[in-house]
Amino acid sequence: MQPRPTTNGDADQVSQLGDACMEHPDIGFLEIVPALLGKTSLTRSLVLWAVGLTGLLTLVFVVLHFGSLERIVELARSARPTWLLLAIVVQGGTYVSAALVWRQALRRAGHPRSLRTLIPLGIAKVFTDQMLPSGGISGTMLVVSGLIRRRVPAAVAMAAMLAGLVSYDIAYLSVVVAAATMLRLHNRANLPLLIGVTIFAIVMIAIPSIVLGLKRLGDQKPFAWLSRLLGLSALLRALSDAPTDLLRSPRLVMQTVGLQLAIFMFDTVTFWLAFRAIGYGPEPWAIFVSFTMASMAATIGPIPLGLGTFEAAAVGMLHLLGVPIEAALSGTLLLRGLTVWLPMLPGVLLARREIHRP
Repeated sequence: MQPRPTTNGDADQVSQLGDACMEHPDIGFLEIVPALLGKTSLTRSLVLWAVGLTGLLTLVFVVLHFGSLERIVELARSARPTWLLLAIVVQGGTYVSAALVWRQALRRAGHPRSLRTLIPLGIAKVFTDQMLPSGGISGTMLVVSGLIRRRVPAAVAMAAMLAGLVSYDIAYLSVVVAAATMLRLHNRANLPLLIGVTIFAIVMIAIPSIVLGLKRLGDQKPFAWLSRLLGLSALLRALSDAPTDLLRSPRLVMQTVGLQLAIFMFDTVTFWLAFRAIGYGPEPWAIFVSFTMASMAATIGPIPLGLGTFEAAAVGMLHLLGVPIEAALSGTLLLRGLTVWLPMLPGVLLARREIHRP
């Protein structure tokens, strides 16, 4: 496939996309939804952070009420460094897989870039995805701008971005459905959980359908009416204008979906290793289900980083599946340290380098 030449219109689309998502984290289409309806104020961001922190502290107090503080301290002291180091190595696989998604898309578009130059970009993306909604460039736009700085044409960078978003959402929906099926088979599914999964699935299918529908039928009803009703920002317009050539390659879609699934698997293994570090070995399926459902809860919630939301959902699901509540909290906090807080420092440095890179 030969990519079309870059035009001023392509550059304008990238600029519009960057302006529209400047204050919004976006890993997949579902995370983009809040940006479609306008910018988030600093006050609202601070309130959401406060709510998330309050929720996390409430969870800790609840666990201390029903559990034992001495047991939690004992688990923290008994953490074995070998397992933690192995968890860090496994977590590194998520960055490699994320970089491979972009590499495969760029290679298919005829603009290959080395994995060595894409992995730092992936780490910087993770950092910016974890920032305050008003704190900086979204992770995806950082990658798009980083690719353009690496002399990738703007149209190709946007096409790779769209391929990454679509493959992520397909993989995400797949693991959520798989987790819900496992809960059903083990008689642990309840009506509220099934309703939540159903809503999640509907949204995950609807958002990319709207974006692709706007591309094909943007001037026709009901898409033109929907655009006027929501006052859709430059973000959705730029997404709907992004080239879809890469999505027409079944092989590329399968490759990128597989790599996105690998990211979920690496995260699940990291979670399991965190429990091994404190001396517990829950069933792998229970770890997978708990991580997936906690991620879903964090995604559909408005709290940055899923602070408090992820922890509460993970601890609750783990306890439901037979993990002692003290161990559930300890393992979850350890996972968050490895996947959220530990990458912060290198993420800051790499993001700053990308932003200021000529």
